[in-house]
Amino acid sequence: MSAAATTHDHSHDHGHDHHELSFIKKYIWSTDHKVIGIQYAVSGLLFLLLGFFLMMLMRWSIAYPGQPIPGFGFVTSLPIIGDLFQEMIGRWAPGGVVNGELYNMLGAMHGTIMVFLGIVPLGFAGFVNFVMPLQIGTIDMAFPRLNMWSYWLFFISGVMMFASFFLGTGSVQTGWTMYSPLASTTGLAVTNVWMHGHTWWLLAMVFNISASLLGSVNVITTVINLRAKGLTWMRMPFFCWAMFIVSFLLLLAFPPLEVAALLQLMDRVFGASFFLPTGLMEGGQHLDIAGGGSPLLYQHLFWFLAHPEVYVLILPAFAILTEVIPANTRRPLWGYKAMVYAALTLGFLSFLVWAHHMYLTGMGTMMSTYFQITTVLISVPSVILLTGLMISLWGGSIRFTPQMLFASAFLPMFGIGGLTGLPLAFTFIDLALHDTYYVIGHFHYVVAPGTIFGLFAGVYHWYPKATGRIMNDFLGKLHFWPSLLGMNMIFAPMFIQGMGGFHRRWYDGGKYFEQTSSASNWFTELNSGFFGLFGMDVPNNLLGLNVLMSVGAFVLALGQVPFILNFFLSIKGGKKVENDNPWGATTLEWAAPTPPPHGNFDFEPVVVRGPYEYSVPGMDQDFFPQWESEPGKRAEPSAAPAPVVAAHH
Repeated sequence: MSAAATTHDHSHDHGHDHHELSFIKKYIWSTDHKVIGIQYAVSGLLFLLLGFFLMMLMRWSIAYPGQPIPGFGFVTSLPIIGDLFQEMIGRWAPGGVVNGELYNMLGAMHGTIMVFLGIVPLGFAGFVNFVMPLQIGTIDMAFPRLNMWSYWLFFISGVMMFASFFLGTGSVQTGWTMYSPLASTTGLAVTNVWMHGHTWWLLAMVFNISASLLGSVNVITTVINLRAKGLTWMRMPFFCWAMFIVSFLLLLAFPPLEVAALLQLMDRVFGASFFLPTGLMEGGQHLDIAGGGSPLLYQHLFWFLAHPEVYVLILPAFAILTEVIPANTRRPLWGYKAMVYAALTLGFLSFLVWAHHMYLTGMGTMMSTYFQITTVLISVPSVILLTGLMISLWGGSIRFTPQMLFASAFLPMFGIGGLTGLPLAFTFIDLALHDTYYVIGHFHYVVAPGTIFGLFAGVYHWYPKATGRIMNDFLGKLHFWPSLLGMNMIFAPMFIQGMGGFHRRWYDGGKYFEQTSSASNWFTELNSGFFGLFGMDVPNNLLGLNVLMSVGAFVLALGQVPFILNFFLSIKGGKKVENDNPWGATTLEWAAPTPPPHGNFDFEPVVVRGPYEYSVPGMDQDFFPQWESEPGKRAEPSAAPAPVVAAHH
């Protein structure tokens, strides 16, 4: 019997003959993919807020070095909250002033939290758990209990990361990359090395990566074995294809980082020397270590993960846009097959470019040439994906819903991120720009107005299916416009500062940096004049951009208030959906009841066509769902073509 058939025999049973679960088993220790998806999504959003808060503290220190954090005294005076804030941040900020030590903590934890605890859990785990089983027409993930443990391992890792702020040593301070030998030897003089923030970071990453590995195996198995009848590979929505590819990236790229974390942990607490070379000195004294290790090995292990990780971040955003754009333009997705093959190529090539992050290590000309070539090649499938989405807008009847606004903004923002990355592929440019704000601007255009805008689009798009309510349209647009303005105010000036030589790790914003590029002097003069109109004394050099970027961060922060209110208030107060398919979409999740019950479907789904049949000539309505054999008539199992799925015995 095919897996698909088996699945849907069970679908009937689960839909009608299940017993009522307790609150804890239904919502806490749940094995339901929809609940786990919501758990991941809400947790990811909360960690994104925490990471954003850390960034705000960094931006204040950069723009106004030596000045107390606004409201510091008020917050620390509050009961309970004040004590927590003082223990977390205050003890490292005398008089409310961010010093270099605290700045290092903020920088390391901002990067870690945003990537590993925010974007990946929300973009991949949250959406894949809620949406993907519905899109392929199954009742749940292949391994529901494994799915539950995946979430709770992630949750433990997040708690450990956050709790590390409250340790006596404070949180980790060696950057989000944790390069050895610095990361291997920092804080070894403490009484108990197990209670050091860096040790907790390493342990938390082991839990986090283990969670990702469990989740990726689950997704791969589910997609291969549990697709609905008729859902052949080339009828599968691009969303499922992208998440399928992301799962392989996680499965193959994350283990090297987990190995690196475990080996670095052994260096720290058990006296090993995997990454510690012979003759290493600290404070003028030779360290009592075995030696013989290689710091460069750690970099290879880290970046073998970290560049595929970029596509782990960006592919879910592309996946979401392939659902949002066709539904809001009433046009088919242009170049569906080309986009699928491009995503597969992207996944393969992502494992061949990692060392372009390591040009400064002194690699030979032949080796650097190889990585330059592969880095240029990987831009091709990225351009195909972006082009497919942009052409899908052509001739469409666009509905500017909040999700469509975020999707539309994603396209140029990601384009800027991609184009500014191309120069960094070449060693002679990268050697000058490495570790400057140029790199920060490039990366953040990809993952901030790029990925995060895509994730916001997904929240607005599938919120009605999850809750039965539609988020407020006005609040959604009030969320979008300050977000768009704030993102560009923060990250666009980074390119100018980077080309002027600003280092990315100056906690005081480079206030002692006097050399500015003559090519950018015109901009700094204009910037100074603009702020002068408002009575603000901004230095007539690249330092003035620090204020502009920090103001952008505050604008961005204010822009998230409407989203938070909208997200929580709409659960009970939002407009009720009038039917199970409020957007008039074509993919299978919109055939399920709203919200989907246990077992997901009240009928056995059968797929009879591709996923993006919009504005089909000769039809009365402008969409033709995958599950209808003819307009308004559900396809019957007997009429479906044989499923192309793996069989089991």
